[in-house]
Formats: sequence, structure tokens, C-alpha cells
Amino acid sequence: MTTAETYGSDKYGLVCAYLFRRGAAASLLDGDAALAWLRQQLGEDDDHFLWLHFSTANAASERWMQAHLSLPDEFLDSLHQPASSTRIEQSGQALVAVIHDVTYDSSFEESTVSSVSLCVDRHLAVSARRAPLRAVERLRLAVKSGEAFGSTVELFAHLLRDQADVLMEVVRHATARVNTVEDRLLAGRVMASREELGAVRRMLVRLQRLLAPEPAALFRLLNKPPAWIGDADTQELRESAEELSAAAADATALAERVKLLQEEQTAHLSEQTSRILFLLTVVTVLALPFNVVGALFGMNVGGIPWADHPAGFWALVVIVTVFTALFGSVVWRGRPR
Repeated sequence: MTTAETYGSDKYGLVCAYLFRRGAAASLLDGDAALAWLRQQLGEDDDHFLWLHFSTANAASERWMQAHLSLPDEFLDSLHQPASSTRIEQSGQALVAVIHDVTYDSSFEESTVSSVSLCVDRHLAVSARRAPLRAVERLRLAVKSGEAFGSTVELFAHLLRDQADVLMEVVRHATARVNTVEDRLLAGRVMASREELGAVRRMLVRLQRLLAPEPAALFRLLNKPPAWIGDADTQELRESAEELSAAAADATALAERVKLLQEEQTAHLSEQTSRILFLLTVVTVLALPFNVVGALFGMNVGGIPWADHPAGFWALVVIVTVFTALFGSVVWRGRPR
């Protein structure tokens, strides 16, 4: 099968497989070599662990995992669940997590979110996603460049830090957009920024809804981790949770700033509307005496006053002008400040 047919994965649905020796650079394996290592050495060699990364867009991946890996039902069920809140839980002696991340090919303006399911135990880390994700691709690049990992938990913690970095990039890019919109708002160009502010706020709220529960879930897990997770790995997870919490807090703060700008924008629009309505009211009031007098004297009936008087027209002009000035002064006193 071609690369297009397998969605960037091999015939097993495997995107990549890396064999780690604690503290040393990883070795890249193909699907057959990974299967051979699983059959012969998994659980027997404490100095090595394996990371398998699958594409669930390839239907062969789930069949291969079910046939050759002893994975918790929670992990297999997560492959078919729609995107919802992030969760991290313990299943037996394994960690099962569903985390959300920005897709690799999405723009910062319209950040598309997808999920990756993970199962981590002492000797094996399995991840499965439908679309390429930025944090996972960063982890792959780090492994490919020779970064050493001491355990599966350290690999998982690195993924969480990569996710926090991606979220911070989104927040920084959104902050630059909000700064531009704020400058326009201060310059009085209100209408040009309404849609952009709304798009930024929708994106931030969506990221908060999908990512914010994760630090809390991770902190709950750290209170009672599996027995095989050492103190150093627990500290790694705690630091990753803190970084992710800080990134989520920055996203929350920016969303609040966008909300304040939207409120100020609404106030500007209300003020402009009030000024326009006041102007229309002034024009209507000033024209009222002329309309009334013109309607009365324009009737084709007898008894119209001053019809034959030589100064009748000018007397009428003076009367209308006086009433117009009186009405105008009353309206001007009630103008919006």
C-alpha cells in the first residue's frame, strides 16, 4: 500500500516505533522489529522500553493493537469516543490518558483540535491519534534528534510539556492579534475588529474547555501514582502539570481581556448610536414648526390669516424661527454628554 492509502503509517497502522535504553538515544524500529521485541523481551528487560505511535485513520492499527498488545479496555474505548474533556486515569498498573492538542496543519487563526489516546506502563508507551498533532510531532522530533529518556513516564511528561508549549504559542499569537484589535479600537475603528475579537474568544474558550481539566486530573493521579512510578518520574509529571496549568491560566486571562475589549466595543457602538439618534431628533424637532405651519397654511380653505397683509410672510417667518429656536434649545439641553 502507498503512503496515501495508509495515512502516513505502515501496514500495521504504525506511524513510528522507538526502542529506548534508559538514558540513551532511541533506536527507530519498523513494525516487524517492534513486534519481535514485544514477543521476546517485553517485561524482561528493565533497561529498555518501547514507544509505539499509531494512526487510527488506518483501520489496521486497532486490529494490530488488539492482537498483539494487552491494552486496557478504557484505552480501546477512547479510540471511538468523541472529543470531550481531557482525562488521565489509572487502569490497573497502567496510565490511560486522552489529551487534546492542536492539529499539525491548522492555522493559528482557526486552531483545530483533535485528541490522542495514550496507555503508559513500565515498559511500553502506546499512543494513537487520527490526525497529526503538534505536541506529538514535537515529541517525535525530540526523540529523532537523540534526546534521551529514562522511562515511559518521562516520555509522557515531555509530551505534556510540549502540549503546554503549543498552547502558549497559540496564546502568544492570539495576544498579538488582540493587541492589534485594541489599537484599532483606541483609534476609533470599531467595526473593523468585531468579527476578529469574536473569533479569538471562541478559539480560546474552546481550548480552555478541552484542555483545562487536564492539570486537575493529573494532580489527582499524582496523589496516588502506580507503584512502578518512582519519585523522580512523579516530580516530572508534577512539573508538567504546573506548566500546563500556567498555560491554561494565560489562556483564561487573555479570554477575559478579549471579553473586556468586547464590552468596551459595545459601549463605543452604543455611544455612536446615541449620537446618531440625537442628531436625527434635532433635525426632526427643528423641522417640526415649518412642517406644522406649512401644513396649516397650505390648506385650500378660506380664512387663512395674513393672506392679504403685505408683511404677513415675514411675520410668519419670525414666528416659526422663534419656535424653532425654543425647541432647539430644549433638545440641546438634553443632549448626551
